[in-house]
Amino acid sequence: MQTEATLCNWIDDLVEYAIENELAEECDRVFLCNRISRELGILTFAPDRDREVCHDLETILAALCDFAQTMGIIPDDSITERDLFDTHLMGILTPRPGEVQSKFRSLYEESPQKATDYYYHISRASDYIRTYRVKKDVKWIYSGKYGDLDITINLSKPEKDPRAIAAAKMTVASGYPKCALCRENEGFAGSLTQAARENLRLIPMTLAEEQWFLQYSPYVYYNEHCIALSAKHTPMCINRSTFVKQLDFVEQFPHYMLGANADLPIVGGSILSHDHMQGGRYTFAMERAPIEKELHFDGFEDVSAGIVRWPMSVIRLRSQKRESLIELSDRILRAWRAYSDPEACIFAATKGEPHNTITPISRRRGEEFEIDLVLRNNLTTDEHPLGVFHPHADKHNIKKENIGLIEVMGLAVLPARLCEEMDVLADYLAQGKDITLDERTAKHAAWVSAFASNYQFSYDNAGEILQKEIGRTFEAVLEDAGVYKCTKEGREAFLRFAKTVK
Repeated sequence: MQTEATLCNWIDDLVEYAIENELAEECDRVFLCNRISRELGILTFAPDRDREVCHDLETILAALCDFAQTMGIIPDDSITERDLFDTHLMGILTPRPGEVQSKFRSLYEESPQKATDYYYHISRASDYIRTYRVKKDVKWIYSGKYGDLDITINLSKPEKDPRAIAAAKMTVASGYPKCALCRENEGFAGSLTQAARENLRLIPMTLAEEQWFLQYSPYVYYNEHCIALSAKHTPMCINRSTFVKQLDFVEQFPHYMLGANADLPIVGGSILSHDHMQGGRYTFAMERAPIEKELHFDGFEDVSAGIVRWPMSVIRLRSQKRESLIELSDRILRAWRAYSDPEACIFAATKGEPHNTITPISRRRGEEFEIDLVLRNNLTTDEHPLGVFHPHADKHNIKKENIGLIEVMGLAVLPARLCEEMDVLADYLAQGKDITLDERTAKHAAWVSAFASNYQFSYDNAGEILQKEIGRTFEAVLEDAGVYKCTKEGREAFLRFAKTVK
């Protein structure tokens, strides 16, 4: 058990970290040390000033959580309880919303990039983005038919502890905040069923004359992965206003892109109940993809348009004229919502249920604005009960979840289970073992049989081979999700739709 003197040292290290990382100033030291001490039941603060200071936040917070657990401040040693407590401590250290917003506005006057650089730093330094978890994500590049795809196995989200799950069943849902994207999460203490957000700070902004907020994703799947969220808890809806909001955003932050998940189940994101979009400073493979077929729309001579060489079905529009882009994007959206082509298995609706929608992504190209419109359809059939344009069953061992905005652009977010499964699978293949005898690898047997004869597996190459085949599978997943395939027949069907846009 830690002594009180040792605990004072850890508290002092935490406050030193806050000062070093511009969360606080030197004049705040005594105040913050007293605040943190109070949370840990320490009434006399007396650190050893001659000790070696620890600068690693993960180590400092772990030590403080260990003490809190032994003292009964944390009810049990679950990840959920520890996250609630250390977020509470970091919330004390994080500047108040007004301070962050004032500094952001001041830096924005110098340049939008300086403002977001500051805000991103605060989001990381405050531990809202737990960088020590994010760096555990497994990442590699797959070079395939459509360029370099980003493959990631997400390890940032901690697995729910069974004790926390059991305790959560006994917790009465408060309904506040209504969802994880509501602005009421700013400063929220959290619970066993809701993430703590005491260290979250939002930046207000106006999009299409509406109140929205900017924040960063705590899981940062790519560089400066941000979220734009509506001040109102209203459902996702892709319409003309979406294009206005996106162009407003990239005009305010020209170094960022912004996209929106589709607004229908299966082809949409994980949260459809709250209108939001995702952006950041990253160049995705889809953005790098070239135009393979130019399109021309009457009355829009000031807009360059074309079909993108990409496994999903993308119309790219570019122009200096915002209003022309908005108008043409809206016409394409409305045409697609109503469009059916049974020959291509495209149905606007069945049994009164709409199927067609769009995943839009906007960015700046110098002085021009650019919008990618990804055509989506969530039709299900007996053969494909999870979706015709969804990862097919032969790929569910790798990717079964929805293909949302991030995957659409060429970045695979794969489940954490694959990390262990691929390690075991690589070992078995190198040894020539029967992979059907282990439940962790049996699910991959049919997948492996499709490519095993192409390789001689060894301890040196098995892992690399599996990464390559995972990349190839994700490429095929994107092809499954494309409503028009990259074939002669598929492109002819794509052009049939494009001609209906008036």
